[in-house]
Amino acid sequence: MRILIAGVGNVFLSDDGFGVAVARKLSAMDLPDGVSVTDFGIRGIHLAYELTEGYDITILIDALPRGERPGTLFVLEPSQNWEAPAFIDAHDLTPDAVLALAGVLSREFGGRTIAGEVLLVGCQPEDVSPGMELSPPVAAAVDAATGLVLDLVEERLRRAGVGAPHAEGR
Repeated sequence: MRILIAGVGNVFLSDDGFGVAVARKLSAMDLPDGVSVTDFGIRGIHLAYELTEGYDITILIDALPRGERPGTLFVLEPSQNWEAPAFIDAHDLTPDAVLALAGVLSREFGGRTIAGEVLLVGCQPEDVSPGMELSPPVAAAVDAATGLVLDLVEERLRRAGVGAPHAEGR
């Protein structure tokens, strides 16, 4: 089983760097075989190409405003009806746009279809103005998000019949 954990966001826009912070923490851990973590930052096109490589599960980590209290975590299961927009702004690729682009790339260039489960672990940002520090509530959510992602990985591996003890260093 192949699982991709992808941290996304712009580290120069305060809380938008949340996904990157979680990915960096996870990448320092000993994860089960088949689980890879990558800090994609703002490289949405790179992520779209990576998604054509046939992952069983993809977990995207990002700061997403949903009108909640800053630092609130949530897990979304995006619909798989992704349609690529007529114009793609390479500097502003939302998770839905990345997934749609991956589908187009897969069809156009003979890559594998994006058939696996996609989960989005999000955090309500407080501040996305220019700056390189996470706000206190979002910074405090990084450890909890790391644990949440590890729990999701463990649960999916268990469902697939693959043993997956929690990663060391948690």
